[in-house]
Amino acid sequence: MHRHPPTAHAGHAFGFLRPRQREGLVSYSRRSVLKASLAGMAGLTLPGVLAARSAAAREGAAPGGKSVILIWMTGGPSHIDTWDVKPQAPPEIRGPFGTIATKLPGIRFCEFLPKQAAMMDRLTVIRSVDARFSNHEPNQVFQTGNRAASPRTNREGDKFPAIASIAAKHAGPLRRDMPPSVVLNMKSRSHVAWGGYLGKEYDPFLGNEVQGLFELPAGLDQTRIRSRHDLQQQFDRLRRDLDLSGSMQALDRFEQQAIDIVAGQKAQQVFDLSQEPAAVRERYGSHDWCQQALLARRLVEAGVSFVTIDLSNHGASGTWDTHGDNIPPYGGIWNGLRPLLPVFDHLLTTLVSDLEQRGLADDVLVIAMGEFGRTPQIGTQGSSDGRNHWPVVMSMTLAGGGMRHGQVIGSTERDGGQIKERPVTPSDLAATIYRHMGVPLDGTYLDSRGRPRYYVEDGEPIRELV
Repeated sequence: MHRHPPTAHAGHAFGFLRPRQREGLVSYSRRSVLKASLAGMAGLTLPGVLAARSAAAREGAAPGGKSVILIWMTGGPSHIDTWDVKPQAPPEIRGPFGTIATKLPGIRFCEFLPKQAAMMDRLTVIRSVDARFSNHEPNQVFQTGNRAASPRTNREGDKFPAIASIAAKHAGPLRRDMPPSVVLNMKSRSHVAWGGYLGKEYDPFLGNEVQGLFELPAGLDQTRIRSRHDLQQQFDRLRRDLDLSGSMQALDRFEQQAIDIVAGQKAQQVFDLSQEPAAVRERYGSHDWCQQALLARRLVEAGVSFVTIDLSNHGASGTWDTHGDNIPPYGGIWNGLRPLLPVFDHLLTTLVSDLEQRGLADDVLVIAMGEFGRTPQIGTQGSSDGRNHWPVVMSMTLAGGGMRHGQVIGSTERDGGQIKERPVTPSDLAATIYRHMGVPLDGTYLDSRGRPRYYVEDGEPIRELV
C-alpha cells in the first residue's frame, strides 16, 4: 500500500503579531523590528537577496526582464492520460479516457484537454522527460535540476538550491518593491524546493498568507473579516510607527527595502485580485487554481521573476497522485484525475492567452509539470483504476518565453513505459530556464564543505526550444 511520511506543517506566518494579546507590537529595537518584519512574514528573508542584486548591478549584471511561471502539478500526473495518449494500446494501458486531435497534425491529447489541443500551435509538449531519481514528499529533483536533490535517498538532498533561488540570486526582482521569487497555494513545505546551499535569504516568498491577508473570499463571517481587517491595520500601524520612531532610518537599507516589500502598497495591490477588471476575473473563473494563475500573471507583470503555483488541494502529495479509488485521498484515473483535467486545461490556456494579449509572451516562460509519470499498466497496488509512480519517463508542456513552439519533443515506446527517442533531463530543463533568464550556465555555488558546484550538471538548453 502506498504510504507517505508524515509532513511537518509550519505555524501561522503572522503569529508573531499576537493579535489576542493586548500589548501588541510595541518594541522597536533593531532585533525586534527585523524579527517582526522579516523573519515572520510568510517565510520572507529578502535583505540578502536585495544586497546580492545590488552587488550584481554594480558588476554590470542587470536583470534580464524575463520571468517564469511554474505550474507544479504536485503528485505526478499520468502522461498516458494527458499528453502522451496511447489509443491503439489495450485498455489496461490506454486507460478509460478517449482521445482528441490537436491543432498539430498527427498529435492527439486526452479528451479532457480540448483547449490545449486547440492551442497546440503555441505549446511544446515534451514526451521523453527522464525522471529517474525524482520522488515526492519532498519533490525537489525537477525544481532544482539536480538528480541528487532527493532527500529520501540523499541526506543532503534538501540542500540543493531551487532553480527559482538561483534565478533570484542573479536576476532578482524586476522591481525593487517586489520579491524575486514567490510560491502560491503551497499546501506543504515538502512540495517545493528552497534556497539550500545558497542560504535562507534565497528561499521563496510564500504568498499564501499575504494573499489571505488582503483578499476576502466569499463566505467569511463578519468576525473573520473584522479580524483580517484588524490585522491589516496592524500592518499599517507597524509601518507608520516605525517611520515616526525613526527606526526605519536606522535599518540597513536592504533590510528597509525588504520591509517596503512586505508592508508597502505595491505588494498589497498586486495580491488584491479585486483590482483586476471583472471581465478578466470571470475569464479565469472562480476555481482557486485559476485564481492562483491570475495572481501569478499579476506578480510577473509587477516584477516578480519566478512564480511557482503548487497545483494541489491537500498537503500529502498533492492531487495528481492517482493511485486508485481504494487508496484515499488520491483516487484513481477516472474519479481522481478526470475532475482535475478540465480545470487545469482552462487554467493553462487562459494564462497563456492572457500573457499573449498583454504582450508578455516573449518575456514569461510557462511550464506545467510534476515529479514523474505513472505506470503503463492501470490497476496497480490492488486497485482497478489507479497508476503507481513511474520515474522512468514523464511528459511536460511549455509555452511562451520567446521560444519555438508548436511541436512535440521526444517519444515513448508503444506502451508509454520507456523513452524511445530524445531523452530530456532535469539538468536540461534547468539550463533552458537559466538561458531564458540570463543566468550563466557555468555559474557555481559552494556546498556545505566549501566545494564549488555547478548550476547545471551534465545538461544543456533544450535545442528544439531555443
